[in-house]
Amino acid sequence: MPHSQLAQSGGGDTSEETVIVVGAGIVGASVAYHAARAGAVVTLVDAGRPGAGVTADSFAWVGASGVRTGPAAALRATATEEYRRLEAELPGLPVTWSGSLSWGTADGAPEAGPGQEIVNAAAVATLEPTLRQPPEWAVWAPGDGSVDSVGVTERLVAGARAHGARVHPDTPVTAVRRDAAGRVVGVETAAGPLSGATVVLAAGVATAALGAPLGIRVPVDPSPATLFRLRAPAGLVRTVVNTPDFDLRQVAADRLLAAADSPERTLAAVRSTFRGAANVELLSTRVGVRPMPVDGEPIVGPVAPVSGLYVAVLHSAVTLAPAVGRLVARELVDGAVEPILAGCRLDRF
Repeated sequence: MPHSQLAQSGGGDTSEETVIVVGAGIVGASVAYHAARAGAVVTLVDAGRPGAGVTADSFAWVGASGVRTGPAAALRATATEEYRRLEAELPGLPVTWSGSLSWGTADGAPEAGPGQEIVNAAAVATLEPTLRQPPEWAVWAPGDGSVDSVGVTERLVAGARAHGARVHPDTPVTAVRRDAAGRVVGVETAAGPLSGATVVLAAGVATAALGAPLGIRVPVDPSPATLFRLRAPAGLVRTVVNTPDFDLRQVAADRLLAAADSPERTLAAVRSTFRGAANVELLSTRVGVRPMPVDGEPIVGPVAPVSGLYVAVLHSAVTLAPAVGRLVARELVDGAVEPILAGCRLDRF
């Protein structure tokens, strides 16, 4: 694939050297930012507004703890470190390092993974003082946090612009353009063609439809996830709380965000779990459609049969976006082959 030629082209603002990133969710925005920062000529294009799609429907828990298995285990283990790097590059990034507390229904102390420790009821009560009945044991991951996923995306897009990227919101991409030899030469959009020698498909579930006319199968399916926004007393929840009933975190002084299945069961569980939660109320419900690769692992890398095409579609997109953006930019701009992405390539299917 000729993306390594970008590193040899010596710069210059020509369409032949442009990297077009399709999708301005958090993954596409990260790719655009990191590639532009590394010196690429970047065009970022999205059917809507940056971060307004499935990125906005993420619970946005960021953690590297407990990661042990799978082809992307090493990548996932870098998540918090990569967010801290991004914080240093983009001061004011909306990240909250609260740590996370997880507990289940099993008897006995669970096993701690990397970056985790087992804490007893007294320690849990210190970390979450409004719990009615702290569990006998919980898993504490002090390095975990959460982010405002739309806010992070907007900062990444602003960072990309600051490094010269062109951004085209509200511009649906309808097809990838190729020349007679089959090489990528850009994209067709509802507003006309955009030219570029490399196209990165980071369009979530829509990535599969854009690949299909090229004879490329990207095995990613829509996976619904429900988020509830709740009005709650300030300070009710201090960490990211993960229980069999919900994932829960405070997102503003009087607002909670819960990832769960049923609004009624979630409300009942929150009210029964925390003191002072009797008046917690449901404000809204949103069902997001996450892009879920069929094996649950990221799909990131060049698409060998189509010269100039690259794909970046993954679950845990919010968690992995800083790492993936940096690594993809190195492959596109420097011509590197990143070993940490070896298990994430499309050709594994």
